[in-house]
Amino acid sequence: MEKRLVLATTLSILILLLWSAMLPKKPVMAPIAVQNEQSKPQGLNLPAEVMEAPAEVLMPPLLYSQPQEEISFVESQAAIQKVIFKNYRNHELLLKNAFFLRGQNLSFKKISSTPNEIVFVHSDQNKKIIKRFLINNSNYTIDLEINVQNNSVTPLPVNYAISIGILDFKTDPAAGRYRDVAIATPNNGLLRTTYVNGRKDLAVEQPSFVAVRDQYFCNIVEPLSAGQTVIVKKLNPNETEVMLAPKEIILVAGESVEQKFRIYLGPQDLGMIKATNPAWASVINYGFFDFISQLLLQLLGFFYSLVHNWGLAIIILSVAVYFLLYPLTLKQMRSMKAMQALQPRMEELKKLYKDNPQKLHKETLELYREHKVNPLGGCLPLLLQMPIFFALYQALARSIALKGAHFLWIKDLSEPDRLARLPFNLPVLGNEFNILPILMAVVMFFQQKASSASMGSEHAEQQKIMLIVMPILFGMIFYRMPAGLVLYWFVNSLLMATYQFKINKAK
Repeated sequence: MEKRLVLATTLSILILLLWSAMLPKKPVMAPIAVQNEQSKPQGLNLPAEVMEAPAEVLMPPLLYSQPQEEISFVESQAAIQKVIFKNYRNHELLLKNAFFLRGQNLSFKKISSTPNEIVFVHSDQNKKIIKRFLINNSNYTIDLEINVQNNSVTPLPVNYAISIGILDFKTDPAAGRYRDVAIATPNNGLLRTTYVNGRKDLAVEQPSFVAVRDQYFCNIVEPLSAGQTVIVKKLNPNETEVMLAPKEIILVAGESVEQKFRIYLGPQDLGMIKATNPAWASVINYGFFDFISQLLLQLLGFFYSLVHNWGLAIIILSVAVYFLLYPLTLKQMRSMKAMQALQPRMEELKKLYKDNPQKLHKETLELYREHKVNPLGGCLPLLLQMPIFFALYQALARSIALKGAHFLWIKDLSEPDRLARLPFNLPVLGNEFNILPILMAVVMFFQQKASSASMGSEHAEQQKIMLIVMPILFGMIFYRMPAGLVLYWFVNSLLMATYQFKINKAK
């Protein structure tokens, strides 16, 4: 393989890894007018308790089991601690007291529970607060109603903030990079959705909806009353809370006020979310190459509808993308062959003009023009393929469809293939034996060996080193990646190697 191509490939993959690793620090993708939380919007008069980190409640959870999920409530706060999704291998979405009312010293009790509703009440000499969760068992939606009544003879200020969830970046750092916040605001009759990583304080007025999400699931909350403000508050270096805060309301004696929220608490499945509320679909975002990612996922879903197996769908997708990019691949390989054919002439020029770099450069360019060779021909097609690879990487890494999907020995395409677990730990590899990355590295070895068959003597030594280093490097990079990603790249490498051997045989 041409030296420039090897370097371009290595650089591209390293850029991918660095870009992925820096996802938690990504900037707002669609800027909107935001305010620093320290200077709260006018009319928002929150008590000091709202700005403080909430105290951790160590109490047995109140389990509310449904056909699709099991919801763990903290009864004293009428808040959701976590949700376990039964249809997705019991994946746990940890929210840490979502829908807890901040800024109030409250103690709730459950007063009723049915398959579709659970009701909590707090009552003291000044007020009565009823929180009613109306749960739809078919589409992961919840209607939350919060009624506050003034039981005293004096005016009662109502200035709570409702927690949407707490982003935890420390418990599982690998998963923490996927945790972020989406905020949608009206913009000339349309919605503009902003994505923030949650590591800085922020306040946004008049949101249409706000969502917190992890790699596969999300909690979308749409306030059905105006005057709300989203507050993103950094609690400590490892945790950030997201809240919705209304403007302060003063209730006279005997008066009550009710606030309603429409909630989607479920998987980041575009079809499910669109069927519930098309406006919420913008919560699903795959980064800079989102448009390409969405197209690839739709194509993957189409292939799945034909074969009803996600592993086979990924293989077909890999083949389809390969043939889609075949003209670029062909151009790349032809450019490599042309450059290899010119190696003897270039070696002669280097010896002839070794003391005259300017003349060497001029003669080399003349040689390229004479034989109509583009020295960048082997690199540019590869770089043009990178956006597709980046987009596919993000799409498969966050695709809920792969969660729990089986293929051959692979139990979950969203995780490493784990053919076996070793009774001991190995450096870098740990105690997992993942066969797919090893097979991919072997295929890459033979592909590089086939593509370097015509190298000149000077490049031969370099190629011998890269022949060993590159497959090992790629194997280590992909070793702990989701099996779906590795399967795609393995099939792509196998096709490339097959075509390279075919070209060599036709010489």
